[in-house]
Amino acid sequence: MSQTWLVNLILWTVFIYFILLNLGYLMLNVLALWNLRHLSEDLVLDDLPQAYTGAELPISILVPAYNEETNLAAAVRSMLQLSYAEFEIIVINDGSRDNTLQVLQQEFELQPFPEAYRVQLPSAPVRAIYRSRRYPQLRVIDKENGGKADALNAGINAARYPLFCGVDADSLLERDSLRRVVKPFLLHPHVVAAGGTVRVANGCEVSGGFLTRVSLPRNFLALLQVLEYLRAFLFGRLGWSNMNAVLIISGAFGLFRKEAVIAVGGYRRNTIGEDMELVVRLHRRLPEMGRPYRICFEPYPVCWTEAPEDWGTLKNQRVRWQRGLAESLTYNWGLLRRPSAVGWLAFPFLLIFELFGPLIELFGYLFTLYAAWHGWISWSAFGIFIMTAILLGILLSLSGLLLEELSFHIYARPQELGKLLLAALLENLGYRQINSWWRIIGLWRWLTQRHGQWGEMRRKGHQQS
Repeated sequence: MSQTWLVNLILWTVFIYFILLNLGYLMLNVLALWNLRHLSEDLVLDDLPQAYTGAELPISILVPAYNEETNLAAAVRSMLQLSYAEFEIIVINDGSRDNTLQVLQQEFELQPFPEAYRVQLPSAPVRAIYRSRRYPQLRVIDKENGGKADALNAGINAARYPLFCGVDADSLLERDSLRRVVKPFLLHPHVVAAGGTVRVANGCEVSGGFLTRVSLPRNFLALLQVLEYLRAFLFGRLGWSNMNAVLIISGAFGLFRKEAVIAVGGYRRNTIGEDMELVVRLHRRLPEMGRPYRICFEPYPVCWTEAPEDWGTLKNQRVRWQRGLAESLTYNWGLLRRPSAVGWLAFPFLLIFELFGPLIELFGYLFTLYAAWHGWISWSAFGIFIMTAILLGILLSLSGLLLEELSFHIYARPQELGKLLLAALLENLGYRQINSWWRIIGLWRWLTQRHGQWGEMRRKGHQQS
């Protein structure tokens, strides 16, 4: 009797956990849809001819690069053509072992530039600073390898403007991205950070450094990641935004107030989740310093990035992400004591459902299988549990896809919508479970404190038309 009671308790706990997990995400979806309805009203004015008023804050674009010879030149060329009044681009070559620096020198006619380099944040030694003869707003910092956070700190030290935008070296910004992502800083004086949407560029065509044709990837792994990015950005972050509870701003595209970042110590160099850790620390440290602040997410500024197309690279990426999540949360436990939406809702949500979710999910699958095998529950009960978990996952994927279609309609062709619908069904039949296993590996590496680093990704390069 006691064994039956224990088995039922475990099964009901796991089942309720799955229900709460998906209900939480569906509630975020509803909040995101409500936010989008209000934000879409502002787009009417954006369709009118734009004129710069001189009130726009100048921006320093920081591009950390490690072995990025494939896509870096195209990314920099696209940034040089951005529609914004005043900005500079600082590429930080973080001790690359390939021809990253040589490609930049050849493409942009770099020459040594002796400038005063004020060290406000610690970083590995800077070997040289270059400036482009063709584009005066482009500078390149060549430094010893120290990791992405270290490279960003070096870029902040060299930045001349009050706002900086961190952009991955393999990313392509849409032409109006800066103008859109800076809006919160102009409307609300206490905004210290704003993130934009990141989308998967695989399968799209690029010309002159800009996306000219949006299309879905042919690679199945990249196609599944299109859905993941839709969920993560459209309702995962937009849902928290109005509560000032955004805990993640992607390192691929985020705008920060330089003075606030320096005040909290810059990017933490001993973590591989430096982008999230900085945002969580801003939430924790700024109120301790008595500073009002706001961190928000803007869905309309878009950055396109290349997603992994092989299992090995994808595994390494997800392992790093999960370890970075663990580091970001554990370095900032004090946020749980904050009586606010970020301290009492967003932080616990990430802790319970994102950090430990993979363990509970795989445990639930394995335990119900073990219980059915030993006759503790019927095979029909096992089937009901598995089908419920899968159907809830499919519902979540379909809700994210519906939000995308109602709000943006990026993938307009019927065959593309059909592929996304098929992917929403198939991703819950193995792919999601494999991801959970990789995330458990990330947790294990965090617990055992195994050395983490940038990691390398196999690049195909953006398809040029």
